[in-house]
Amino acid sequence: MPTPLIEGHGRSTGLVEVLDRVLDKGLVVAGDIKVSLAEVELLTIRIRLLICSIDKAEQIGLDWWKYDHHLSPGRQAVSAENEELRKQVRVLERRLATLMRRRTATMR
Repeated sequence: MPTPLIEGHGRSTGLVEVLDRVLDKGLVVAGDIKVSLAEVELLTIRIRLLICSIDKAEQIGLDWWKYDHHLSPGRQAVSAENEELRKQVRVLERRLATLMRRRTATMR
């Protein structure tokens, strides 16, 4: 005998399926809001919304969040560390160049 559906269970399964499909395929919502007074346009707001999974976004070439320092705060620390290491390498290169010049001068 089939198990009766728990009330609301069918709807949540349907919602999960819809959400899965939206994230897999993507959903675009676009619209414009215009504010006018006496037929004089005062403000226009253009809204473009893309809802999809990260995998789908990367697949279609959207990966701006990887480079946005507000969304990837760890990248700032890595960049600062890289800059510090570059400075240290420059200092070591200068020291090495000085030592090589001294060695060459003493060999003459």
